[in-house]
Amino acid sequence: MTLVAGVDSSTQSCKVVIRDADTGALVRSGRATHPDGTEVNPELWWEALHTAVADAGGLADVSAISIAAQQHGMVVLDADGKVIRPALLWNDTRSAPAAADLVSEVGAAEYARRTGVVPVASFTATKLRWLRDAEPANAARVAAVALPHDWLTWRLLGYGPAGQSPLGPDLAALTTDRSDASGTGYWSPLTGDYDLELFERALGHAAVLPRVLGPGETSGTTVALPAAPAAATPAAETSGTTARGSAEIPAGIVVGVGAGDNAGAALGLGAGDGDVIVSIGTSGTVFAVTDQPASDASGTVAGFADASGLYLPLVATLNAARVLDTVRGLLGVDHDELGRLALEAEPGADGLVLQPYFEGERTPNLPDATATLFGLTLASTTRQNLARAAIEGLLCGLADGLDAVRTQGVNVGRILLIGGAAQNPALRTIAAQLFDNPVVVPSPGEYVADGAAVQAAWTLTGRRPTWPLSLAAQPAPDFHPVIRSQYATHRVTA
Repeated sequence: MTLVAGVDSSTQSCKVVIRDADTGALVRSGRATHPDGTEVNPELWWEALHTAVADAGGLADVSAISIAAQQHGMVVLDADGKVIRPALLWNDTRSAPAAADLVSEVGAAEYARRTGVVPVASFTATKLRWLRDAEPANAARVAAVALPHDWLTWRLLGYGPAGQSPLGPDLAALTTDRSDASGTGYWSPLTGDYDLELFERALGHAAVLPRVLGPGETSGTTVALPAAPAAATPAAETSGTTARGSAEIPAGIVVGVGAGDNAGAALGLGAGDGDVIVSIGTSGTVFAVTDQPASDASGTVAGFADASGLYLPLVATLNAARVLDTVRGLLGVDHDELGRLALEAEPGADGLVLQPYFEGERTPNLPDATATLFGLTLASTTRQNLARAAIEGLLCGLADGLDAVRTQGVNVGRILLIGGAAQNPALRTIAAQLFDNPVVVPSPGEYVADGAAVQAAWTLTGRRPTWPLSLAAQPAPDFHPVIRSQYATHRVTA
């Protein structure tokens, strides 16, 4: 049996899956937590990767590995390969004014034409502009800019800070893939090249950028790396896991190209024409795999590339699963009870509407917005209606995203609902009442890590494997247009 490993280095944690390269069968897995916050020292991701590998039983019998990770994060390196400052993550909104400046200078339509995206606070380019303006001394030191999966792959290959890694700080050895590069705001899915004028406009000067590899290509092979540093131990304790093997990285493992998280999920799900993925995690996303690039000057739909050679039009929201966490806490119930309460209310929650912009919002682009509850009356103000309004509000934002994706010519055959919240029966039921397309819920899985495992297997055989997808639920269609129509009445878009 040939084994491959896939890694998902997400906002909240690092997950490792080890699968049979031929069948896709899960052999073992591991995980470790990441720290909270919107800026993180990348070394903590590296330590968590070692811990998750240890928790998965090590890599001694693994032939290939690939890393998918959260998109957009800004990792800036100096000439010695050292991280200059903590990485700004996708959900750090301090760069919203910088995004507005870039759009003002270049124009939204021109950005969409050249890169497929219009800058918002999430994208790497806006974080670089923020760095240039807010921390000019740090910006002046930048010799290379990487994304989270680029930097982790580079470290896995043995590169890193001078004196702290076997191969030293060879910045030219940085690699990335087209899906992650397309989320920077300075790479074009159409041409397959960096737009260096836009990059330098953001940072203020030239710097090394990772070489963009094609689907199925390899970044190299691992060198022998020591066990996880002691600082990683608390991550395993926090996650409640127990290491089941060495965290040392053996030499000679083939390293795949890696991917951004959403593109990784599309690979892991085997998404094809007619499949639209709605993912409910820390963020909410709506995306599809298509053969035509998207270009939306409004900035609602990001025209990303996928990890297979096609395109990935995507809409993202900042407010997703944590909406349910917040309302659950307010009501003093667990997630099961939140769902039970929601199903006791009628569709539309008697007119109660939650616009759930608790953390500002990316789509629509309202970084300073706050959440608002509409329709409070003596009759509508019940625990049941508030529980339902939370689920409906979360899903209505994603349904708006689905409408936007449709405007880019995407054919919608079915909706694949994924993420931890998708396992809540109430959310599934309400999704089938709110979306006007069939909803299916794949069995729980680490689909981003699975997509990275697909890449790892791809590097060994030269072809993309096809692994089966199992479904956990197919809720019966039960469309109630009142849910979205009353949400639209109160929607704030600017």
